[in-house]
Amino acid sequence: MDISKTIAEMKKRPDFTENVGMILIHNGTVRAWSRGDHSGVTGLETTVNDAKVEQLRQEYLERPGIYDIIIETHSGSFKPGDDLLFIIVAGDIRENIKPVLAELLDRVKAEAITKKEIKG
Repeated sequence: MDISKTIAEMKKRPDFTENVGMILIHNGTVRAWSRGDHSGVTGLETTVNDAKVEQLRQEYLERPGIYDIIIETHSGSFKPGDDLLFIIVAGDIRENIKPVLAELLDRVKAEAITKKEIKG
């Protein structure tokens, strides 16, 4: 995802300035180490349940103050440094936007993405 281009497109919408005062972005990448024990990771295999991602996106679009949510996920084999997950949440004020990004991120990772670390 080209984040700058995606945001520029969003800003072209006629109702953008009336509804958006904050945009938060998550850009998840492959780490070169395992979360559990910090051992080296040479790759990551992921599988995304796209229907679940969309169901979660639709659920969080209903929250107060949310203008739009854009999610891009990737299934396949990746190496450290590769992009895996983008989430953009746009809305009115930070009190509405921050919890949506945090909750949505946690749920997408827990409910819609499976991953297997490759070590060695």
